[in-house]
Amino acid sequence: MTTLLAYRSNRIVELMAEPAEGRGADWLKDALQQAIMLELATLPPYLCGLWSIKDPSEDGVAAEAIRRIVFDEMSHLGLACNLLTTIGGVPRLADERTVPKYPGPLPGGVRPELSVFLSGLTKESLDLYARIEEPDAPVADAEGATHTSIGAFYTAVLAVFRQHEGLITGARQLKRRMAHHGTGNSIEPLTSLAAVEKAIGIIKEQGEGTSGSPENPHPGEDGELAHYYVFRELFLGRKLIKTSEAPETWAFAGEDIPMPAAHPMATVPLGGWEAAGPLDADTRRRLGDVNRAYSQMLRFLESAWQTDFPAEADDLLTEAVGQMFELEGPARMLMERQLPDGSGRTYGPEFRYVDA
Repeated sequence: MTTLLAYRSNRIVELMAEPAEGRGADWLKDALQQAIMLELATLPPYLCGLWSIKDPSEDGVAAEAIRRIVFDEMSHLGLACNLLTTIGGVPRLADERTVPKYPGPLPGGVRPELSVFLSGLTKESLDLYARIEEPDAPVADAEGATHTSIGAFYTAVLAVFRQHEGLITGARQLKRRMAHHGTGNSIEPLTSLAAVEKAIGIIKEQGEGTSGSPENPHPGEDGELAHYYVFRELFLGRKLIKTSEAPETWAFAGEDIPMPAAHPMATVPLGGWEAAGPLDADTRRRLGDVNRAYSQMLRFLESAWQTDFPAEADDLLTEAVGQMFELEGPARMLMERQLPDGSGRTYGPEFRYVDA
């Protein structure tokens, strides 16, 4: 197994350690494959939290906030794929080696202190979500962390694009209008350095905010916060508000945000539910349905960025989006099935890759 395709590796840490003068086309292709794996890794945990909310229509805060973030992350995944194909690379998504493994670290050695898990929406899972998105120096609620953030990794990627602008070819660029989910949420062709700079800015700033503000510069509606601050609001149960204009300061001192009622989905064990004990036939079938749909979604996505025919690519991307929506019903059904251990906790989707 090459380091490039190993989900559990320190490849991002190794790439960040390479001297700037050694960062060229190969470095960039390697880094962008890692970026794709990073973007994919956030979707299953966030979806488990979202789908565990019992009545999203009744909960007007948490469900809508997480739903918006999921759509942002879907857009980021598409932009990361366009970043790789514009320099002649080929995204790998439908591969046992590259698909996220839960519970476990993020790919590439980013935030090694984290163990990313799949569970229902709880204070613990909200804390995890925030720590995934955390900038190096949060505008509010800083805890003096010394880690390398996902944003710092993208800053390094952008620096290489600026040094090697000639690598941008515009090859195999997909386009999908998603502006109804936010001004920065469309997947756009990246055929110039300016387009690359904009795409990387969207990925970084929607997740972390900017150095001077926690607000999302590419919002779905005015005043929308970047992902890190949204998750901290939900975790702390208080809105983030501006407490001073000069200097501009922010604090989690606004209105209360109640935790929504959620199914008590237990943490998926390493290797899936069957690794923890025998399953009844119906539960095994439902888990298989979700895993197959998830895996087919990844195959559609990978094929969309591999074909040379734009119309076929668009059809494949549409199929992938459809597969993701089809996951929700079976996933929610699993969250209503109690584990046999008498704990009252429930099953939930595993998001495991299975061959066709």
